[in-house]
Amino acid sequence: MEFKQEGAHAAAGSEELFIEKIAQHRQKLYGIAFSYLHNEADALEVIQEASCKAWVKRKSLKEDAAFLPWMIRILINCCMDELRRRKRVVPSDKAGEDQQVEMVSSHRIDLERTIAKLSAKYRHVVILKYYHDLTIADIAKVMNKPEGTVKTWLHKALKQMRQWL
Repeated sequence: MEFKQEGAHAAAGSEELFIEKIAQHRQKLYGIAFSYLHNEADALEVIQEASCKAWVKRKSLKEDAAFLPWMIRILINCCMDELRRRKRVVPSDKAGEDQQVEMVSSHRIDLERTIAKLSAKYRHVVILKYYHDLTIADIAKVMNKPEGTVKTWLHKALKQMRQWL
C-alpha cells in the first residue's frame, strides 16, 4: 500500500471532505484498531475517538499526502490509551458475561502472546508490517521515524520473537 497525494487538503477542507477521507480508509483503520484491541466494539469506539481527535487537530496536518500516516498515528495512540485503561480496570467475575468462544490454534495464541510481550515500538512495527502489509517506508511515515530505524526495530522484534517461540 502506498500513501499518495489525494487532491484537496483535508485539514483545510470542510467537515464533509474530512469525513469522506476517514470513510475512504475505514477498512484499514478498523483493521489496525482491531489488531490492537481484539474486540469489534472497542475498535469502532477507538476509531470514533481518533477521528474526533484528528478533527480537532486537523490544522496540525501540513500536507494532504500525510493524511493516512497521520491518522494511523493518532489511531495507534488512542489504541494504546485504551489498552492502558484496560490494565487499570480489574475484571470482576467474568462467568456471568456472555462471552464468545472461538476456536484458535495454539500457534496463533502463542504468536499473539509473543507479540504482546514485545516493547511498544517493536509491537507497532510488527503489527503494521505483518498484519496490515505496510511497507517499511509507510511504517516510517506512520511512526515518524527514519526507515533505517524501522528496519532495525523489525529485525530486533523478529529476533526476540524467535527466541521466545
